[in-house]
Amino acid sequence: MEFSLTEDQIQLQTTAREFAQKEMTEVAKEIEHTGNPLSDEWFKKYAEMGFIGINVDEKYGGLGLSNLDALLVLEEFAKVSSAVAWPIFESCVGPTKAIEHFANEELKKKVLPEVCKGNLFIAVSMSEPNAGSALTDLVTSAKIESDKVILNGSKRWCSGAGHAHGYVIYCRMSEEPGAKGIGAVYVEKDTPGLSFGKQEELMGFRGIASADIFLDNVEVPLENIVVDSNGGFKKLMEAFDLERCGNATMSLGQASGALEQVLEYVQEREQFGKPIIDFQAVQMKLAEMAMKVEASRLLIHRAAHNAGEGLPSIFESSVGKCFSNEMSREVTGMAVQIMGGYGYNKEYQMERRLRDAWGWGIAGGTIDIQKINIASSMVGRRFNQRN
Repeated sequence: MEFSLTEDQIQLQTTAREFAQKEMTEVAKEIEHTGNPLSDEWFKKYAEMGFIGINVDEKYGGLGLSNLDALLVLEEFAKVSSAVAWPIFESCVGPTKAIEHFANEELKKKVLPEVCKGNLFIAVSMSEPNAGSALTDLVTSAKIESDKVILNGSKRWCSGAGHAHGYVIYCRMSEEPGAKGIGAVYVEKDTPGLSFGKQEELMGFRGIASADIFLDNVEVPLENIVVDSNGGFKKLMEAFDLERCGNATMSLGQASGALEQVLEYVQEREQFGKPIIDFQAVQMKLAEMAMKVEASRLLIHRAAHNAGEGLPSIFESSVGKCFSNEMSREVTGMAVQIMGGYGYNKEYQMERRLRDAWGWGIAGGTIDIQKINIASSMVGRRFNQRN
């Protein structure tokens, strides 16, 4: 077992940290103030720096590095804010990887190089008004007619909706019940019949667009099918195991960023004539925060490392996500409390970390759903939640 990073990984991590801290800190504050997503200009800059498609194969324009390499970069940007890390998340652990693993070669060559150049941002659309945790209840349909796929229905809670240029849409592609009938289709933003609802106003995730998607006889070519219904849902969930690692890393970034910020604060802030780091109660809190952050990072890195160039196991990715989601809420809460009024003040960005930490425990499969996944993996069977 090897717990140390390679020299190349340390250099990649350092480059990402320096760029994120220097270039993106003020951008993150502006995004939090306006609610506007990261601009296309920053997407291009990320791509120039090699932060987009880090683990996408070189033949499609990526760097061809490992999933772990991608997560190292993602954490450094997530320490600054979820919004500035979002393009890296979607290009390294989100729908881009589902396309790379499962789509036909024609779609891969059309989409992936543009993503890696920073020209194309892709989102995934899974949930529906009556299909959230019960994802296999989705009813949005995709019917094949001649050389076209025609989609009808509505999607909800799509992060990136209205802002992303393309969407991997989970849909029902056959009359088979439950998971057997589900596949996924890639739809471009300007396709006739595709429209969006009003932007949601969320507790956190400022700068990450979220809205309903409406599909009214949306036609796309057959090559836009990412996975078909026969076994497609299982493949989508395998790709989602990597996304869970990304979600966990976004949670980790909120917590590790909070720990770094509060560590600096307690050495500067004085009360009763000395820095508050000298008080034992503060020392205890810092130690608790550090233990949780370190444990989270190890769980995430284990899942990514054991996956190699493939996709993580559902057990290891769910353990990493669940622990990191809970840990992040606890650590950011401690940080707000230690900083007192400054932690509660929007100017200092700590309360934003707390709000985003709660969001990551809902997005991408709730904390409770992860616990069901973990138990299912332990006993080797899926549980029927309908009885």
